[in-house]
Amino acid sequence: MPPLRLSSLTAGQAIVFGGDRVTHVPASLAAAFADGDRLLVVGQGGDLLHVASAAHGAATSAIDRAKDAFDALRCCGDEQITEFFAQFAARLGDDATAGPILDANAQDVQRAAGAGRSTTRLVLTEQMRHDMVEGLRGWRDSPLRRDAMLERIEHAAWSLEARQAPLGVVGFVFEGRPNVIADAAGVVRTGNTVAMRIGSDALGTGEAIIDHALGPALEAAGLPPGTVELVRSPARAAGWALFDDSRLVLAVARGSGAAVTQLGAVARQAGTPVSLHGTGGAWLVAGQSAEADRLRAAVVNSLDRKVCNTLNVCCLPCARPDLVTVFLAAIDEAGRRRGTAARLHVDSASRSWIPAERFESTVAITRADGCHDEPAASVIGRDELAWEWEWEHSPELAVVVVDDMAEAITLCNRYSPRFVASLISDDAGEHERFYAAVDAPFVGDGFTRWVDGQYALSTPELGLSNWQAGRLLARGGVLSGRGIHTVRYRATIGDADLHR
Repeated sequence: MPPLRLSSLTAGQAIVFGGDRVTHVPASLAAAFADGDRLLVVGQGGDLLHVASAAHGAATSAIDRAKDAFDALRCCGDEQITEFFAQFAARLGDDATAGPILDANAQDVQRAAGAGRSTTRLVLTEQMRHDMVEGLRGWRDSPLRRDAMLERIEHAAWSLEARQAPLGVVGFVFEGRPNVIADAAGVVRTGNTVAMRIGSDALGTGEAIIDHALGPALEAAGLPPGTVELVRSPARAAGWALFDDSRLVLAVARGSGAAVTQLGAVARQAGTPVSLHGTGGAWLVAGQSAEADRLRAAVVNSLDRKVCNTLNVCCLPCARPDLVTVFLAAIDEAGRRRGTAARLHVDSASRSWIPAERFESTVAITRADGCHDEPAASVIGRDELAWEWEWEHSPELAVVVVDDMAEAITLCNRYSPRFVASLISDDAGEHERFYAAVDAPFVGDGFTRWVDGQYALSTPELGLSNWQAGRLLARGGVLSGRGIHTVRYRATIGDADLHR
């Protein structure tokens, strides 16, 4: 008997998940569900995700076009891919062409601000546009090619080559950051295609980039129009539908921790490998031999703006009370550089190390929903060291005073997202012990903001991965277009009578 198609839901209806668990349909979901919609049950936690027909159709259509483009891309030359990046960079860098894009972005920013949502990563600044253009030029000039030979093995009377080959359609879901569209296009360099969903706040900007720069660049280069596809739906459910499609070869998600975790669960359930960029926040540890000026510089330069590699927690040794003074002066300096004040969260066991007046005074803190008078410092519980402090303009972070570096490492390995860890110390042996013991893919000895694909590796990144959900197999924490490939093997038989 063929399975029945779900056409409606009933409030309280039992839904089995995970093999031995049951959840129930809430009344709001039952009322919203219509014939033609889909219900995704995430086995990891039993989440019931409602995918409306329109959202599913938008995602499916995007993958249809990207899949067709992948097949057609085989007949295009690498020089056409090079030309695409050249054309995309030129159009994005041209002020006249970029005008409608900037106008669309201004409208997106106005709508998001009016709704009380964060706009710090939404604004398409001149620096962001410059970085996007430079990244595209980097792909234009990259020596990477689709059929690059990775290895050649010579045998008696025959040889074998291992050669790079494209993967297929890569799916992206990312927050409202316009620059990620240029980053995602990097997978085309190695012959892949893209289907992506951008956050609703930036959808107008994304559509303008596609319509005025990326799409015309594909056409000028003679590449298939679906090579880079945008899911034109503001619905969050469109991202779920995208990642639920088993035709994706890789699902990449960037955004907030909870949303990214949920998207990853949807993709894994569909059998698709994932690269997740969710919880961020860097940890900075000062050793007992730390030089004061180096600590000050590392703190200030790690708080220039709020992104995933921004300083989030600082550990200071109790044997160096002078470093507490240096740290406090540094966060104040970081605030002044941004025309504001810093907001500090103090581990409860470390309160006595912070001057009382900092807890008693207030500072004006700009949040997404407006300006608020808040304490310059407040006490948090030990578990809150795991929190990523999201801020708009005022630097916000936590501090904890520890007995020694060993305690700092223990705290980092327990409470951090296992992402970025930096040690300020003049002791070479201490650095070696730190590197060996801290569980993080990115380890340094200065400011934390170096963790960025384009800045560190001179290649636009598709995403960074922490080790919170485990280590990656044979892949670094920076995912870029150069890493989106598989390996084919090609044999050349020199002896017609060769046999085993």
